[in-house]
Amino acid sequence: MLFCLLLAVAGGLFTLVGVPGQAADRPGPAPVVIVQPGDTLWDIATRHSGVRRRDATIEEIRRLNHLDGYSVDAGQRLTLPRQR
Repeated sequence: MLFCLLLAVAGGLFTLVGVPGQAADRPGPAPVVIVQPGDTLWDIATRHSGVRRRDATIEEIRRLNHLDGYSVDAGQRLTLPRQR
């Protein structure tokens, strides 16, 4: 009985140590969007993160893309923030 318990604990520890956590995963490339005719930062942020995080997402898009204002042009390539 004690041997089985020790074996189970050792197996559990091996599993925890042997499998890298999510924090160890390398992040993939940042998402990118090509601005379509008629798109605004408001539209892009809403599609990307929803209404609740829209304002913060707009500011993050501006920061990531070094935008001084809030205007975007059709065909412009924008890096988007990673989803949290």
